[in-house]
Amino acid sequence: MTDYDAIVIGARVAGSPTAMLLARRGYRVLAVDHATFPSDTLSTLVVHAPGIAAMHRWGLLDRLVATGCPPIDRYSFDLGPFTISGRTRPVDGIDLAYAPRRTVLDALLVDAAREAGAEVREGQHVDGLVMDADGGVRGIRTTDGELTARIVIGADGRNSHVAKAVRAEEYHTKPRLQYSYYTVFSGLPTHGMETYIRPDRGFACIPTHDDLTLIVLGWPYAEARAYKADVPGNFRKTLELVPDVEARVAKARQVAPFVGGAVPGWFRKPYGRGWALVGDAGYTKDPITAQGITDAFLDAERCSDAVDGWLGEGKPYDDVMGAWHQERDAKAAPIYEFTAQMATLEPPPPELEQLLGAVAGNQQAMDDFVSVVAGSLSPVDFFAEENVAHIFAAHGAARATT
Repeated sequence: MTDYDAIVIGARVAGSPTAMLLARRGYRVLAVDHATFPSDTLSTLVVHAPGIAAMHRWGLLDRLVATGCPPIDRYSFDLGPFTISGRTRPVDGIDLAYAPRRTVLDALLVDAAREAGAEVREGQHVDGLVMDADGGVRGIRTTDGELTARIVIGADGRNSHVAKAVRAEEYHTKPRLQYSYYTVFSGLPTHGMETYIRPDRGFACIPTHDDLTLIVLGWPYAEARAYKADVPGNFRKTLELVPDVEARVAKARQVAPFVGGAVPGWFRKPYGRGWALVGDAGYTKDPITAQGITDAFLDAERCSDAVDGWLGEGKPYDDVMGAWHQERDAKAAPIYEFTAQMATLEPPPPELEQLLGAVAGNQQAMDDFVSVVAGSLSPVDFFAEENVAHIFAAHGAARATT
């Protein structure tokens, strides 16, 4: 007899949903986190439509809306010569994104896990894993002693201690591609989520709680040292590349310090005997497409389904966990590569530049491109030969009539 059916290490956007979903199925679940809530963490904040649809399935969307977080109903990508602006395809009837402050979202998810019946221990440090002689995981070691579980789930982020302890296999790795600084402004109006791409520079303006706007501004990672040498000056200099934004920011007030970072990309095998990895612990990519929270939500659903198939339905462990692994990679690989290309901040190759030029002004095509970034349309479908031909045909017909 173990202390718990599942112990989840980490209680933010991957851990709390995993704990909640398993507890709702009647399992004995413990979630532990060294942080206490509410507390902040570095984040692009955005939850795209697929993630918002997940919150709706969980019965939590109304709670998020009640916090006063403004909906994002439009994405724009200003590429210099042209702008692509549109609305994402709906997912389960939802075509909105939200960008809640993490002090709000994470606390909401922790509360939902507790309400589902999960035990959540905040401010709890995990000293290590309890492992058997063959390398299987049987539990965790904490300052309160050893706790055992049938499965230990690492939701402990990119620097996952669980992944390191079990030596999870990494593959499809990518280097750090850009270095970004994050800050928040008051009095900075935006039109939905605005993204601006210039040669070797990129930034986004994202509305969040309390009439605040997050700005994330990136340079190529090769220039990280130069960027760090004068963050405020380089930040302002980059904004000067888009005079309209520079003018708006000049009238606004910065209310948070600059916080920076760079993220490599990887896939990790997300399971082994007695352990699993969800969210950034198992798969991560550059934040330029702001997919992290949405990925964490969907991964939590798939992981909890797989664990339930094993614990509740008696299916072979390797079968259900392997199916989750395969599904995760199949869905994630196309947007992973698309994100990496964007994160280089290099001018697009001529063929892509021509395609994006044909997309601009074609509302259906712009909505579809936006949907790729929002995660509601796979890059495989958008860049399919038939769809590309349709976009160019529509562009040619529009030019012929003008």
